[in-house]
Amino acid sequence: MYHHPELGCFLDISRTRVDAALERQLAEPFAAAFEAMAALEQGAIANPDEQRMVGHYWLRDPQLAPSDELRQAIETDLEQIESFAAGVISGAIRPPRAERFTDLLAIGIGGSALGPEFVAEALAPDEPPLAIHFIDNTDPAGIDRVLRRLQGRLASTLVVDTSKSGGTPEPRNGMLEVRHAFEREGLSFPPQAVATTMRGSHMDQLAREESWLAEFPMYDWVGGRTSELSAVGLLPAALQGIDIRAMLDGARQMDGATRVADVRRNPAALLAMSWHAIGNGRGEKDMVLLPYKDSLLLFSRYLQQLVMESLGKAEDLDGRLVHQGIAVYGNKGSTDQHAYVQQLRDGVPNFFVTFIEVLEDRSGPSIEVERDVTAGDYLSGFLLGTRQALHENQRESITITIPRVDARRVGALIALYERAVGLYASLVNINAYHQPGVEAGKKAAATILDLQRQLLDCLRASASPLDLEALATAAGAGDRLETVYQVVRHLLANGRLRCVAGEPACPHSLVLAMPEPDVTATA
Repeated sequence: MYHHPELGCFLDISRTRVDAALERQLAEPFAAAFEAMAALEQGAIANPDEQRMVGHYWLRDPQLAPSDELRQAIETDLEQIESFAAGVISGAIRPPRAERFTDLLAIGIGGSALGPEFVAEALAPDEPPLAIHFIDNTDPAGIDRVLRRLQGRLASTLVVDTSKSGGTPEPRNGMLEVRHAFEREGLSFPPQAVATTMRGSHMDQLAREESWLAEFPMYDWVGGRTSELSAVGLLPAALQGIDIRAMLDGARQMDGATRVADVRRNPAALLAMSWHAIGNGRGEKDMVLLPYKDSLLLFSRYLQQLVMESLGKAEDLDGRLVHQGIAVYGNKGSTDQHAYVQQLRDGVPNFFVTFIEVLEDRSGPSIEVERDVTAGDYLSGFLLGTRQALHENQRESITITIPRVDARRVGALIALYERAVGLYASLVNINAYHQPGVEAGKKAAATILDLQRQLLDCLRASASPLDLEALATAAGAGDRLETVYQVVRHLLANGRLRCVAGEPACPHSLVLAMPEPDVTATA
């Protein structure tokens, strides 16, 4: 059992297979991991693929930054975020055609969305100064749904678009869709738009050319999955009235605890050692996160990216094929009682549970639902009972306890897992700070879109309709007939191709052409 007295947090790993023998086995790897973490915080190149430092720890303690220039930039950014948020909330910064901003539309993907969504769900007041909405995908129906919720209030909506490069398709597409919605209502987009991006990016250039309302920086030394305590997460949090200084303070306090070069007194090291023990250093068991508090429901989604993108690697640092990783999923207590605890206790033992316990039930007193029992007592009883029921069936679990869900403890939880991921990666000799698989997926998607353009160009150039095989051959994709069919099927479903003969369910009978011109629309 580890206890952090200032934060009031506990970590209990007594229900795992950690023992003295494993401690001795990992003594040298931990010593190396602590050295690597110290070097990282001092500015070492921790991501050799991209030749960049990894400095998210400096965000909550700028004095650690390796140069005065970086320290000053971090402090200035924080002051500017607070000043801008205060101006928006007070009405000093207002939209052109409304008295004040009423809504915040945050556009992002991955770490630019998961962290802000988690923090909004966990910490936003019931009546925030700006109601927040998210576009976190390139799904047109999802975008339409968000925009319908803002119908009649676009004139008072502040749009924050977050993209490190400014070219990532999802936030770019979201921005273009929102800009189009503004134009349909006769509104000018730039006076209500804020960019969070790297200097020199496509978005930075656009925001400067069009004089967007504001811009906040992202840095190459902050990865997306560790960006919640940068402008990426702090700006939307501040605009919702969340105490961002308290979040940073909680993270800074937890960082101090997780720098201790003694495994038994370091909560992140204890977490990393537990993961190693449970999964035999190979991620052989999934992490099931069960927070027993509604406001922490999205914590598992946030951790999916942090843990899986950091640890899911094919090769180790020596180039050996290892296929490392820990899968993460979760629900919330006591919903899990009626969902999948049955399998957790009696089914395939391919997991371990992390319980998140919150000691404080609510801000005020509770009624008794039975003699000497409140609704919160039931929640606590379900957690402790489930933990015991799993233990009786030799199912391992970790329990993290916090006194309440507030900005300090949320900041501390983020910092705890950031360090645990880094330490575990060192123990299994992988790079936690690059993501080659993500880049591979983006490149594969780009080839599909290039193929789609080629198919459409071929149909436009053809004097007559083409069957599927002829179309694929004309586009130089005769060996990719299945992919051609899948692209064509999507275009047909959206009215962007015309089926002259055959049925979509019979690929080899399809004869395709471009749609007939819309005479009415042309007129």
